[in-house]
Amino acid sequence: MSARRITVVAALLIYIFLWVIAVNGASSLVAPLLIPPVLAVLVAVGVGLDRFLGITPRHQHFDEREDHHES
Repeated sequence: MSARRITVVAALLIYIFLWVIAVNGASSLVAPLLIPPVLAVLVAVGVGLDRFLGITPRHQHFDEREDHHES
């Protein structure tokens, strides 16, 4: 497995563990734990709305800089 996949799995397990703690009485964790899913829903709704309206995503344009090193 790649390092990225291991990191995602570890983060997901920690997130689930924190929800288990929150459900078992640590109610102060509920608000911070709701932030990632709410943000994901907002982004998904925005992308869906863009597609529904026919707005194409902008492609990033990077200007190639010429680095001139003075010796």
